[in-house]
Amino acid sequence: MFLSELVIGTIMICATVVIHAVALDRLITVIEKWKNHIRLAFKRYWKIPVLVFAVLGTFLAHVVQIWMWAVFYLKVGALPELEDALYFSTSTFTTVGYGDVVLGEKWRLISSFQAANGFMLFGWSTAFIFEIMSRLYEGESRAS
Repeated sequence: MFLSELVIGTIMICATVVIHAVALDRLITVIEKWKNHIRLAFKRYWKIPVLVFAVLGTFLAHVVQIWMWAVFYLKVGALPELEDALYFSTSTFTTVGYGDVVLGEKWRLISSFQAANGFMLFGWSTAFIFEIMSRLYEGESRAS
């Protein structure tokens, strides 16, 4: 079972990384395309909706990935109900890991893959949002 968990974990990580890359690429493309329209519509406060869009779009990518892991746990029978699978997936992906819902011995290694996956993708998301902010505020004076 150890080898199959390694293979399955690797496949799930690859799938979520691809989804994340596509989502962030689409977000930056949409932001670049609509930035001037948003600037005209929101005047001085145009950066706020751009940042909100970037953060919510990134969050949505995480939600999709969490659901992917939850559906995986359901399909392999690691967890019996959607609510348990979604709760476990969310707490594992965010590395909170309460421990009140746990996987059996057959699938427990896979949860460490998910935790590492979430940790890396949240770091990537943080860097992405920081880059968006850097671009939005590039060239502006920091002095009051």
